[in-house]
Amino acid sequence: MSGFAQKIIDWYNENKRDLPWRNLSDPYPIWLSEIILQQTRVDQGLPYFHKFFDKYPTVHLLANAEEQEVLRLWQGLGYYSRARNMHGAAKFISSELNGQFPDNFKDLKKLKGVGDYTAAAIASFAFNENVAVVDGNVYRVLSRRFGVEEDIASPKGKKIFQDLADSLLPQKKSDIYNQGIMEFGALHCKPKNPDCMFCVFSQECEARKTGKQTDLPIKIRKVKIKNRFFTYLVLEFKGRFAMKERLKGDIWQGLHDFPLLESENFYNEESLFDQTLISLKSLSRDVLRCESFGSYKHILTHQKIQAKFIHLNLKSENNLNKICEEYGLKLYSIEEIDKLPKPILINNFLKEHVF
Repeated sequence: MSGFAQKIIDWYNENKRDLPWRNLSDPYPIWLSEIILQQTRVDQGLPYFHKFFDKYPTVHLLANAEEQEVLRLWQGLGYYSRARNMHGAAKFISSELNGQFPDNFKDLKKLKGVGDYTAAAIASFAFNENVAVVDGNVYRVLSRRFGVEEDIASPKGKKIFQDLADSLLPQKKSDIYNQGIMEFGALHCKPKNPDCMFCVFSQECEARKTGKQTDLPIKIRKVKIKNRFFTYLVLEFKGRFAMKERLKGDIWQGLHDFPLLESENFYNEESLFDQTLISLKSLSRDVLRCESFGSYKHILTHQKIQAKFIHLNLKSENNLNKICEEYGLKLYSIEEIDKLPKPILINNFLKEHVF
């Protein structure tokens, strides 16, 4: 075993967190935790792991759940395609594999939502296969310790880091080592303010020698952020609200929100009844009270959403029913809305002004 791997393992044995998916060989909770923790910090993902594992303690139970129920439990984690892929993989494992997870890296990669890192993590932790995990924490530790200045987002950079990770992997205790290097990156070699003075690699670390701790790893992003302006229409009649399920082709597929007007800027109350995207002119005489709330901001990977809510409390439901039929809306009570999967943007508005 290399000195690097031994130091990682020793550090891990002294400093590891007590997490519910550790010290297990059952692939189901390990897989569940890895899917939840994609793009998510442990402290944020831990409550979601408990919610899912408590409600669906086996892959069969998760497979038999309704998609809307799965999305509702996932609410607030973002990247909802992860939840749909997780549900699809559970169905495949339950029906096609008789509830038995693939026991190797190659076959695990065939599951929905499972890429190189996730397959390596499950194969290593559950089946002790000698495969190296490379996630954001591992990139950071390796780039700093060995002074690797290649872009981690480039194909060349990914290959360099994977080859380096493979060369350092101990053939025995690879599962402990993999967990250790990820934990070391999460707790000690952090993105900001790494504890270099009391680091087990303080003498060998190339980044510390050159003062490049904050520069590494290098990731060159070429992401264009799209600004979007949402004006939500909160149509209410006697405590029931018009909502719809979002369809394929845009963000938040399968979640529920209010009828939406999107433009280059917000609509206001004065211009609301002049536009024709939704037949609001017929509602203008039914409005009992009109209130405006905003603006709310929500940041996605490639989008910045600014939202405003216009609450129209109606005194008649005749025209509202016509609009619901025309635009695929349904009326829900507050209790029913609480059980629907919703974007966090909608949920925040409801908590502040409705629930």
